[in-house]
Amino acid sequence: MKQKLSITIDKEKVKDVKELISSGKFRNISHVLEYSLNKFLREENGS
Repeated sequence: MKQKLSITIDKEKVKDVKELISSGKFRNISHVLEYSLNKFLREENGS
């Protein structure tokens, strides 16, 4: 089950995220953030 969150990030990072979406690699902002968080958690857990 997914949960809705509210976050605050730097405007430049929002611009970078929107460029990733425009490139077609990701569907939307949520997709970018979920992908990034999963990658971070894997690295932190040594997987």
